[in-house]
Amino acid sequence: MTDAPRITVEESPDPAARAAVRDGLAAANLAAHGRRVPRGERWVVARDAAGEVTGGAKCALGWGWLYVDWLWVAEAMRGQGLGALLLAEAEALARREGCVGVHLHTISFQAPGFYRRQGYEEVARLADMPPGATHFWFTKRL
Repeated sequence: MTDAPRITVEESPDPAARAAVRDGLAAANLAAHGRRVPRGERWVVARDAAGEVTGGAKCALGWGWLYVDWLWVAEAMRGQGLGALLLAEAEALARREGCVGVHLHTISFQAPGFYRRQGYEEVARLADMPPGATHFWFTKRL
């Protein structure tokens, strides 16, 4: 019998450890799914006439879906439709990239109602994440 593995918790593992985990997972996914998972990061950015950023969305492409990781609108611009325009542009990007849908998450003190109004369907929720709030996951098929 072999010795038990030594397990550690690390804030910043060395590049070789990161690569080993990343490459091992990629190989397992390739074996199970039969194809490489293309990924890519894209940003949708809104700027005012002076060039100042007034909102934006950080998105990631993978597994045939677009993931909206961040979506933010400057407080002065909220309630004017900018969030809907940013999300619509992210969805247009997903269509151009051949994605089947968009997925994202939000918290009860953020914008679950906004995403519902944009046609997103709640697929999961977790209470007390963070404590006293609810975390929601949404999808929208294109």
